[in-house]
Amino acid sequence: MNVAIIKYNAGNIRSVDYALKRLGVEAVITADKSVLRKADKVIFPGVGEAATTMNHLRKEGLDVLIKSLKQPVLGICLGMQLMCRHSEEGDADALAIFDVDVKRFVPTKHEDKVPHMGWNTLRQTNSQLFKGFDQDEFVYFVHSFYVPLCSWTAAETDYIQPFSAALHKDNFYATQFHPEKSGSVGERILQNFLNIQP
Repeated sequence: MNVAIIKYNAGNIRSVDYALKRLGVEAVITADKSVLRKADKVIFPGVGEAATTMNHLRKEGLDVLIKSLKQPVLGICLGMQLMCRHSEEGDADALAIFDVDVKRFVPTKHEDKVPHMGWNTLRQTNSQLFKGFDQDEFVYFVHSFYVPLCSWTAAETDYIQPFSAALHKDNFYATQFHPEKSGSVGERILQNFLNIQP
């Protein structure tokens, strides 16, 4: 299988590559548009700041490319947020694949810490990503911004308020949590993505 990881000015790309290697997949990390278009699966991971990253994607023409992809695409963490319409982080207009805005967590009580960091369970899972998934299994989050519940919510988590832990629309899938840092549960989610038939 030909899997491409989008190379751009974001952290955490290597850990996704290592997670795929553990599944026996040798991915290519690239910003080459022709390679990305020809890939069987494309992964859009990232840790970084929304406005700076969107500026970089526009400069390289990757914003238009990502929206035009027809094969299964998986956005992870910042990748998921940039697939939305707008982010409060840096007041950034994003890719608008999902017609929903990214909000900053606002603590409502003393014990609410931002960023949301640690292990949480998922509920209301309704995507091929979660095939064979048990509601009591944990995945790893680290983020200060969140996507509200919306028409494309494919899994929910509750921290300060309920929010979208995953999104799905057509060939675009996304997780706010990090499957590559979520142990065997995350590996199963990545494998489910790799198994999706276009």
